[in-house]
Amino acid sequence: MVDFLAENNLCGQAILRIVSCGNAIIAELLRLSEFIPGVFRLKDKADQQKYGDIIFDFSYFKGPETCEGKLEAKPELLDLDEEFRENNIEILTRFYLAFQSVHKYIVDLNRYLDDLNEGIYIQQTLETVLLNEDGKQLLCEALYLYGVMLLVIDQKIEGEVRERMLVSYYRYSAARSSADSNLDDICKLLRSTGYSSQPGAKRPPNYPESYFSRVPISETFISMVIGRLRSDDIYNQVISIYMGITVNLAEAWEPYKAAKTALNYTLDLSNVKEQASRYAAVTERVHTQVQQFLKEGCLREELVLDNIPKLLNCLRDCNVAIRWLMLHTADTACDPNNKRLRQIKDQILTDSRYNPRILFQLLLDTAQFEFILKEMFKQMLSEKQTKWENYKKEGSERMTELADVFSGVKPLTRVEKNENLQAWFREISKQIMSLNYDDSTAAGRKTVQLIQALEEVQEFHQLETNLQVCQFLADTRKFLHQMIRTINIKEEVLITMQIVGDLSYAWQLIDSFTSIMQESIRVSPSMVTKLRATFLKLASALDLPLLRINQANSPDLLSVSQYYSGELVSYVRKVLQIIPESMFTSLLKIIKLQTHDIIEVPTRLDKDKLRDYAQLGPRYEVAKLTHAISIFTEGILMMKTTLVGIIKVDPKQLLEDGIRKELVKRVALALHRGLIFNPRAKPSELMPKLKEMAATMDGFHRSFEYIQDYVNIYGLKIWQEEVSRIINYNVEQECNNFLRTKIQDWQSIYQSTHIPIPKFTPVDESVTFIGRLCREILRITDPKITCYIDQMNTWYDIKTHQEVTNSRLFSEIQDTLGTFGLNGLDRLLCFMIVKELQNFLSMFQKNILCDKTVQDTLKALMNAVSPLKGIIANSNKVYSAAIAKTQKIWTAYLDSIMKVGQMQILRRQITNELNYSCRFDSKHLAAALENLNKAILADIEAHYQNPSLPYPKEDNTLLYEITAYLEAAGIHNPLNKIYITTKCLPYFPTVNFLFLISQFPKLQYNRNLGVVCKRPADQIDWLPLVLGLLTLLKQFHSRYTEQFLALIGQFIRSTMEQCTSQKIPEMPADVVGALMFLEDYIRYTKLPRKVRRNSMSPICILKVWACRETLF
Repeated sequence: MVDFLAENNLCGQAILRIVSCGNAIIAELLRLSEFIPGVFRLKDKADQQKYGDIIFDFSYFKGPETCEGKLEAKPELLDLDEEFRENNIEILTRFYLAFQSVHKYIVDLNRYLDDLNEGIYIQQTLETVLLNEDGKQLLCEALYLYGVMLLVIDQKIEGEVRERMLVSYYRYSAARSSADSNLDDICKLLRSTGYSSQPGAKRPPNYPESYFSRVPISETFISMVIGRLRSDDIYNQVISIYMGITVNLAEAWEPYKAAKTALNYTLDLSNVKEQASRYAAVTERVHTQVQQFLKEGCLREELVLDNIPKLLNCLRDCNVAIRWLMLHTADTACDPNNKRLRQIKDQILTDSRYNPRILFQLLLDTAQFEFILKEMFKQMLSEKQTKWENYKKEGSERMTELADVFSGVKPLTRVEKNENLQAWFREISKQIMSLNYDDSTAAGRKTVQLIQALEEVQEFHQLETNLQVCQFLADTRKFLHQMIRTINIKEEVLITMQIVGDLSYAWQLIDSFTSIMQESIRVSPSMVTKLRATFLKLASALDLPLLRINQANSPDLLSVSQYYSGELVSYVRKVLQIIPESMFTSLLKIIKLQTHDIIEVPTRLDKDKLRDYAQLGPRYEVAKLTHAISIFTEGILMMKTTLVGIIKVDPKQLLEDGIRKELVKRVALALHRGLIFNPRAKPSELMPKLKEMAATMDGFHRSFEYIQDYVNIYGLKIWQEEVSRIINYNVEQECNNFLRTKIQDWQSIYQSTHIPIPKFTPVDESVTFIGRLCREILRITDPKITCYIDQMNTWYDIKTHQEVTNSRLFSEIQDTLGTFGLNGLDRLLCFMIVKELQNFLSMFQKNILCDKTVQDTLKALMNAVSPLKGIIANSNKVYSAAIAKTQKIWTAYLDSIMKVGQMQILRRQITNELNYSCRFDSKHLAAALENLNKAILADIEAHYQNPSLPYPKEDNTLLYEITAYLEAAGIHNPLNKIYITTKCLPYFPTVNFLFLISQFPKLQYNRNLGVVCKRPADQIDWLPLVLGLLTLLKQFHSRYTEQFLALIGQFIRSTMEQCTSQKIPEMPADVVGALMFLEDYIRYTKLPRKVRRNSMSPICILKVWACRETLF
């Protein structure tokens, strides 16, 4: 009969593929359960208020038109809904495909059963498949995996969350309009069951049978499978159903009377006591045996080969005891609210004399024992034939030599010639050489006969008197015995060990022993070598889900292997993280001693003060702590490179990653706690906290510099990489607030699975410390309460005239957060400017373009000022009338312009600090970047003059990459940056001009300070106003700027003309303001000075000069 799993057996291959797919689906569900977007849980108030109106459960299907109508009635909800779709459609699609796979799995299984019943597979029926050992196993697995899938979904992805995700996918995808979509069936299968995995939650009625029956399965098939299982399997009270997912049958079978009755005997307290006591005795006995076997020199090859059954029995008893105790004493073994189960567990804990440390030690020793045996058998199997042939050759040669001894021709043997013995020994030699390795059974029987023959010849021919002959015979018998031992080395022993040593039931339970493992490592770092065997034993759990996938040659093999291997490696990292944690604890003590206790030795020292500077006590303490760090390092490096699943674990890399992880955790926490500001504090806490934070960061930096040689790592490289990653990640998270399509953690290039950057609960409107820092700087430099003096690079309080802060602030940020911090702050300010400009355009659209009165006023003004090169008669009246009619819009306008200007000032300060530090610390880099920048710009300009010359193509990343370097080095001008794309806006230059002249009455010129605010109550600062308008105009076509400047020129000419006609000797304050604006505008934009001359007529310029003496 054809093997059921043969490639040409269509029936076997079909069910094998189904089972293989089932294992892959479960791995995908477990993987995805770690990436459920938290927003779908709607747990906190903020999420409920923001997304409650756009996230629906299955109640949506009762009236989708009503729900969609509510959204369409509110444009802001529609916009939020679209943003939510853009951010979540990718992960929703992934979840939907996984849910679809579950439905497809059961459909495929039902179709397979129908095909069996309809005779599609020739000579195969459900009965014949169940009679076949492989067929029965696969059919049972197929049904079992479907149940596991549904339970995993219910435990890992809550019912309400499933419903919300499915409804969101339905709303956002094209599946709703697809004719062949089976979304309805998937929704029916995976709708909420009411089950909750929270401790103490009540079990829903008829659960889980009603859940399992949502897609009908042949009752005949289920009955036959259960019939086979009833005769083949034995249950414990607590069982593992799949990769560590445990179930207490006493709880699970509660609603089923027959099953409950059958289980009651097992759960009788006297029986529980008997079982627990038995396992206590077994544990004590086998632990003693294992420890005896693990003694140095005990597990020799001869002993192992002679005692295979004994060793396997010991291994089996160890694993059975560990399994029973781990499952029945686990916290998940019983519901704490169930009095009976709690009583049973207490009985087990008492009578089994349960001690988690003793159980862990047994697990550790068993894993070590198992590992040594496996390695020995693997080596013996690999050398089996070679050794057997060598023993055969040696035995044959001994017989040949012995035959030569009885030939009488060999000198000095003192053995009489005996032709019979000579011929007999030659024949034995030939018989030994004729043994065939491939026919092990016959070779074994013949070898036993040869040993008996050699014993008999020694006895009957009285050869004991010759010691040399006896030795030859003994050696040959020894070689023949070794051949028997070697031929009995079977791969079945390894298979038995693999089955017996299965630890898949502890895939999740093992975590309860993590603290014990870590404490053991802390006390003795060499413990890592023993843990290696435990980790390898745990890796054997991967065989369970991968077996069928491998047999089916499924492409899912790599994906599933990577998932489970990755999970195990993550656990290994978690356990071994205690080493970096302990190292850092010692390191902090060292830094404290070096900073506060140990006095720096001067270059010249009087000998009578030598004792004072020796400080033997503190220096001894530093040496002791440093030695402890070195011991921890040695401990982890003692673990050899190990293949965990399909991932190679290098101990040196583990150590480095662990150090990085601990560094990231501590630095991130320090930055989070250290940069929290009280907005009511007077004066601001900013500078003191930055200085304190700088000292903390310097301590971390010095500690890394100190430790690197003792642990053989590149300290400075790790420091720079991880600190830059922390800052860039926090900047990215803060900038997410300004992005429509947000960057999720799993998409971030800065976040890592192995070395995660921790996220903290926000303490204010900012998400991270970089946001708090930025907003604190914006708060204390707010142009409504401060006055910025550009010549001094200083902000002064507008009321008290006291200094608030200056450019030293950015040097302090550089000392605290480095170049990465300043660069990140600059990037965040860019996002804020973009947001402010977008808000400005919305405000412009609403307050100006949609207001007919304002439109009419602007139209009338444009008619009055045309042509721009002319002079307006009675200009004061024209401008005053326009300003009066538009007065209501300028408050919001000023606020927006000032915010942009304020942030531009900050960006300029950051750029100056970055450029200064780059020139000081990396002058060659600065020079190279400047020259490269100039060369590229020259090539681009040449291309525009002559298009035949080369120009970077669209797919060339040079310009993008060089920009990042230039910004990091401060070689750029923030005022020249285009932040947003814009469309043509009617009256835009006129509105800006009108806004500017409306602010002149609030300002006055000061010879020492320039243009300043007249009254603190007016809340206006000159430079933010200038730079804000400059930035705003920069976002539009240059003709808008030209028109804007022309309007200012016309204003100056017209006002001066009116002053001349009215014989007013002094220059009006508004003209002074306009002139100062032109002066500053040209200076900051670096426009040629002819622009100002072009804005005014020669006569006007002469009049300005005539008034200059009075003004200045």
